[in-house]
Amino acid sequence: MTQTRRGDLNEASRAHSLAHLAEHEVDVLVIGGGVTGAGVALDAATRGLSVALCEAADLASGTSGFSSKLVHGGLRYLARGDLPLAWESAVERAALMRRIAPHLVRPRAFLVPRFGGGASGAAADALSETGIRIADLLRVASGLPASVLPRPRRVDPRGARLLAPALRQEGLRGGIVYWDGALEDDVRLVVALARTAARHGAHVLTGCRVLSASERGAVIDAGPAPGSDTSAAAPRTELRIRARVVINAAGVWAGDFAPGLPMTPSRGTHLVISSATLGHPRAVMTAPVPGHFGRYVFVLPQSNGLCYLGLTDEPAPGADGYAPAIPDTDVDFLLRVANAALDTPLTRADVLSSFAGLRPLLGAGTDSANASRRHLLRDRPGEPITITGGKLTAYRRMAEEAVDAAVRRLGGDPRARAAVTARVPLLGSPGSGNFPGAGNAGQVQWPGADPGGTIAARLTARYGWEAARVAALAAADPILTEELAPGAGVTGAEVRFAVLAEGARTPEDVLHRRTRLAFDPERSSAAAPAVAALLARDSPRAQGRGDRSDGADGAS
Repeated sequence: MTQTRRGDLNEASRAHSLAHLAEHEVDVLVIGGGVTGAGVALDAATRGLSVALCEAADLASGTSGFSSKLVHGGLRYLARGDLPLAWESAVERAALMRRIAPHLVRPRAFLVPRFGGGASGAAADALSETGIRIADLLRVASGLPASVLPRPRRVDPRGARLLAPALRQEGLRGGIVYWDGALEDDVRLVVALARTAARHGAHVLTGCRVLSASERGAVIDAGPAPGSDTSAAAPRTELRIRARVVINAAGVWAGDFAPGLPMTPSRGTHLVISSATLGHPRAVMTAPVPGHFGRYVFVLPQSNGLCYLGLTDEPAPGADGYAPAIPDTDVDFLLRVANAALDTPLTRADVLSSFAGLRPLLGAGTDSANASRRHLLRDRPGEPITITGGKLTAYRRMAEEAVDAAVRRLGGDPRARAAVTARVPLLGSPGSGNFPGAGNAGQVQWPGADPGGTIAARLTARYGWEAARVAALAAADPILTEELAPGAGVTGAEVRFAVLAEGARTPEDVLHRRTRLAFDPERSSAAAPAVAALLARDSPRAQGRGDRSDGADGAS
């Protein structure tokens, strides 16, 4: 049996939080449910402050869910000569990989191929290798051992092709392999941050758009519950949340609550391609962007049988932050740069789907590719504290600075402890706390057919210690052991867990974010009916009728 636990996000926890916030003031109200907002909520909650987080749509439904899934150690910033930013990245990467989320952030090999190109090509290769070696020195200085991220090494042409079978043979002279951090999934990091914040007492609300905000609170629209009757125009469910401090972590929407913020959104586009098309690469393959030293296009293999080819860096003023339009020029650029390093050129027919996210860059003007990735903390009397810009790897540092500013506004509240998030493991991580029946994270027992233990291994990779909870849901209802559709690679138990513990409220939440099935339209379409049926069983109306047949003790 799988029971609701502290830190679970679902309709019951949402209703409880809304009722509480209608009557009680909180110390800190956070606007935005991306990686920065979730990080702020966790930082404040672990300092002993009362916290509420409001997200207009779903966790990681904006920029944070459309990254390259990388936790950079600073190599790209060294290429721009920004050593302090590179060092910050290396330090934060070490914290994530060793203590915060080692179950979600893992080593990933990167291959920088070398092709014959005369003296200029040799010089560029030498500069690249020098940067890689310096980045490895930062890895050593950050305390991250080679047992976690191996040292860089050179490979011959055969070794390069073993790592990236689709690599062009003509002129290939080998390459250099280095290691960096990569996320199992960026959405999973954001969800884990939000749930860990909830475990420490934060009220996490999705589907709650902030209509207006001041330095002491906000008015939100809580909206109708999923599955409720919306045939007629539903009135707003407005609620005023009182807070001693408001922190604006709304990403590309931060300007809505910080007038005059010098922000230029930059579009980062990725194309989704079957790994089979590229020979099932074992390393991230890099292709240099001509005329831009230190800038690359990446072919990023994923555990779900897909590769992401990205990414662009183009100014996108006025674009939709949830689903920015992807112009043909982005597609052409990515295919052209990647094809220069491939034996068999990719075509548009090879592209299964595409996705893009908007980076909240500051003062980028028309050159977003070379704009600084530094973040901005704006603390002006009479308005919310704003934290924006920056990069996914440094979310924790951004959150700490924002909460430091909030504590100063609170007059050095004696209840507020010093920041501890550098050593707080996220839910699912080793050290985050076990529960009865958790067992060993590497020994999850799947209750259904599992040839070769592939389902158990996949669950462990995605859920860490909590994989046992997903397996317990399947044990309580054998229907949940089945795939959503043949070849989907996702079981009903994972959908059930997304609803009962991870705050998923709609089919889109499940298909686009909790499972990423939407990146493969064919699999997503096949799985959609099963997802809708499972969510209908957990809708408020179904629960009111007692239409619960899963047998999970206290799991709602």
